[in-house]
Amino acid sequence: MRGTDKLVRAVEAAASADGFSLDPAQRATLDRLAALGGELAGGSVRRGSPRSLYVYGDAGRGKSWLADAFYTALPIRQKTRVHFHRFFDELHRSIHGHRNERDAIERAIDDVTRNSRLLFFDELHVHDSGDARLLTRLLDHVFTRKLTVLATSNYAPDDLLPNPIWHHIFEPGIALIKTHMEVWPLRGPTDYRTVRDDHSGGFAAGTWSTGEASPAPTQPDNLTSHGRSFPVTSVDGGELTATFDQLCRTPTSTVEYLQWSRDFARWSITDIPPFSAADPEAQQRFINLVDVLVDSDVPVRFSASVGLDDFLADASQRPDAFRMASRLQLLQSTDVPKLCPNT
Repeated sequence: MRGTDKLVRAVEAAASADGFSLDPAQRATLDRLAALGGELAGGSVRRGSPRSLYVYGDAGRGKSWLADAFYTALPIRQKTRVHFHRFFDELHRSIHGHRNERDAIERAIDDVTRNSRLLFFDELHVHDSGDARLLTRLLDHVFTRKLTVLATSNYAPDDLLPNPIWHHIFEPGIALIKTHMEVWPLRGPTDYRTVRDDHSGGFAAGTWSTGEASPAPTQPDNLTSHGRSFPVTSVDGGELTATFDQLCRTPTSTVEYLQWSRDFARWSITDIPPFSAADPEAQQRFINLVDVLVDSDVPVRFSASVGLDDFLADASQRPDAFRMASRLQLLQSTDVPKLCPNT
């Protein structure tokens, strides 16, 4: 059996084990991934690196699942998988470690990519001008060293860093993507997160409910991260309970979210307001927080003042909230009736 056939069969078997079969758009993408895998597994560094691949499409179409199943089945050891938020967390830590060296960023990138032939960059998106500059440095670094990059994204390359005020900052990075990578759209009619009915574990085991605001705790707990203190409602038995304001209306970053997703196996987020009632910075923090919790596969109880459908309809007014909306569809939605005043 050829290497490409083995890859295809391995991914198809993984899909079957997860209880589904690939749709036509996914199957075409798998064939392209298998061709890339055949080049990587059968080629040598001296013959040059296979052309990198940028797979993009709407949320919930199976891009990350396909690429991750391909990555798992690919029979080479020199490969590295990074997720957007975790990549920048690790990169910043490494830059700090090399801060006294002249080429600190390049050394940090080498630390992150290790001795890889394939760099799999999952959920690539850019909303911050500082991240855009670092990502451009990374792309220039890896393409100069002839690494092969596989990226998945909800954005076509030209739509990255969509804010028109800052978009020009990432234009060099977009040019690198379009020069060195084949841009492959995965188009399908179905957001599979909206039809998922398995809520047995991970983030999909979480819930979205409505109810009255929680009373303020008499003695809130505090979490520390990088010398800073963050008040939260409680920390009990491996579960973190915090309000929307504590997590998203304070200067909290994905660095803290990543640390806490490792420290706590269960979360409860309370007093979530309608999406439009939060300022843009708090909205972006909530979007980032959902990204981290889904990637970490942490079950979460969300308690909000509005139902999930109304929250998502409100969020649809923000153009870059579609990924969060798709991911929240994984949850079980339960409405808790409000108590009558005399009850």
